[in-house]
Amino acid sequence: MLINLFKYCSLLFLAFNSCSKSQRDNKEVNLPKLPKNYVANYTNQEITVDGKDDEKVWKDNVWTGPFIDIEGLKIPRFETRMKMLWDNTNLYFFAKMRDPHIWGDLIQRDTVIFYNNDFEIFIDPNGDTHNYMEIEVNALNTVWDLFLTKPYRNHPVVLNQWNIKGFQSNVHVSGTINDASDIDHFWALEIAIPWESLLEAANGKQPPEGETWRLNFSRVEWDYELKNNKYYRKKDPQGKILPEYNWVWSPQEVINMHEPERWGFVYFNKKSETKNIPQFNYPEDAQLVLWMYEYYRKVLRSYGNKTNLNVKFPIKISYEGNDLIMEQIKNPKGFLLKAKSPKTEITYLINQEGKLIVGE
Repeated sequence: MLINLFKYCSLLFLAFNSCSKSQRDNKEVNLPKLPKNYVANYTNQEITVDGKDDEKVWKDNVWTGPFIDIEGLKIPRFETRMKMLWDNTNLYFFAKMRDPHIWGDLIQRDTVIFYNNDFEIFIDPNGDTHNYMEIEVNALNTVWDLFLTKPYRNHPVVLNQWNIKGFQSNVHVSGTINDASDIDHFWALEIAIPWESLLEAANGKQPPEGETWRLNFSRVEWDYELKNNKYYRKKDPQGKILPEYNWVWSPQEVINMHEPERWGFVYFNKKSETKNIPQFNYPEDAQLVLWMYEYYRKVLRSYGNKTNLNVKFPIKISYEGNDLIMEQIKNPKGFLLKAKSPKTEITYLINQEGKLIVGE
């Protein structure tokens, strides 16, 4: 829900150092729009990972809304929806992608799967934007799972050969894959990921009942051309491959899935019947943290994405009727953004590498 607008201090010359007194007066802040949310329900029914949602618990479960393009501006050509469940052993995903021509040619695990049409899952268990997982699967059920220590803007270690222990996936095709002579309907992907593997990144020891994680989902779709009845990514007249489409669950507002602070919120519903789906409540200060990240990204852009900055910018605003000051703190390794919520009295820090630190 939007509240009254706030105009940021202008990034002039050396950015925040030049803010005038009038620019630092209290102003009501327009907090960023919250990402999408979803309630993942618990099930005690057995689920067979076969690419179909035949089980009653899947049929009774709630779909997300249709995916939208990554910037949140355009409606995709083909519909994509997904849903989630969890039990004491696994986290489950089911995605359904309508497509009149289903094709793929990548069959080796851990190749760059998004060179085919694919479905992608991004998981940041503790929501600090670091140590997150990316999973890509094409219509041939070829998997690329990788682990990133931080976003690409912060120069991560990317573990391409990291494999999720116990990972299961299967694809169901309504149509005929790699056959250009007919019109297909959809392909569906079902995935199960053991908590034992997921919680490696969350430092947890049990399923996160009652917790909220940050996730997002993307579908990559390419324009195609046929050569000898075989599908290829389409090229322009100069021979350059045309850019792909990125259709996502929660809009990123930029063409970049690797800004985890923009991902959606998933709440793991307590062990109750599927029909008793609670109303989703965003974590306290979720919008405040998103607002801090807006400033963090502006700092990086202003200084050519360098992180060893010496910036001072006490920013005083009115946040839900209370005074709030966000400041930059000198740090031997770079900088810290710091704000204490007048609502919850929790202190939030974002360090020079974009990691969110809560309560210090």
